[in-house]
Amino acid sequence: MPYVAVSAISHPGLLRERNEDSLVVGPWTLCATVTENPQTLIFPLGTPLVVAVADGLGGHPGGEVASALVVRRIASLGPALSSEVAVRDALNACNRAVYQAAGGDEGGGLSAMGTTVAGVVVQPGSLLAFNVGDSRVLAASRDGLRQLSVDDSPPHPAGQTTSLVTQCLGGSPTYRAVQPHVTAESPVPGERYLVCSDGLTDPVKEDVLDEVLREHNDGRAAFELWKAAIEAGGPDNITVAVVRVADE
Repeated sequence: MPYVAVSAISHPGLLRERNEDSLVVGPWTLCATVTENPQTLIFPLGTPLVVAVADGLGGHPGGEVASALVVRRIASLGPALSSEVAVRDALNACNRAVYQAAGGDEGGGLSAMGTTVAGVVVQPGSLLAFNVGDSRVLAASRDGLRQLSVDDSPPHPAGQTTSLVTQCLGGSPTYRAVQPHVTAESPVPGERYLVCSDGLTDPVKEDVLDEVLREHNDGRAAFELWKAAIEAGGPDNITVAVVRVADE
């Protein structure tokens, strides 16, 4: 029976006081917590399965609140995300929900809370990759890595190690609409997809990501990717999900 395997790990890194990343895998969410080892979940290929990472904006109060709100809403909507339109509608609804939650906290410090999000929806014969912000979705094949997400951030200036996002869910005192990026793929059995926050892709070069994914199976790959980010200084929260679609 065809299935989807997801191996994931989430960690605050070496410099941040707390983890503001959140993760959703199907009905399961992991919000602002720490996993010491990758966790692997197996799902039958059928009903749309969503796997996504939300990276709360650093430097803004409530980043972990925004990221948790978004992954929980995506988890509840996941089985209905069968089309590009449905995914865009869900992300727009998440954006409104972040602003609504922030607006209900007048004077509480959450007025500019926000989060990026990136993920995939896997179903028979189709994979939808989506993002708002600079968290990423990469496809790993024999030909190397392909980025399926679209970075909402300018190139890093020399010497700068953190990203400046040009759009996210929430993130400003007044409401701003977003234009989610959604692309459709035909998944190849055995091909893997990497969903991650920029705590991995900022400090770790793409050729290292490619090498790790070539050399290791799902759970070990997730661990080695986290380890590479830590060895590169662990400057930000690190959340990694390795998604594999298998024939049997």
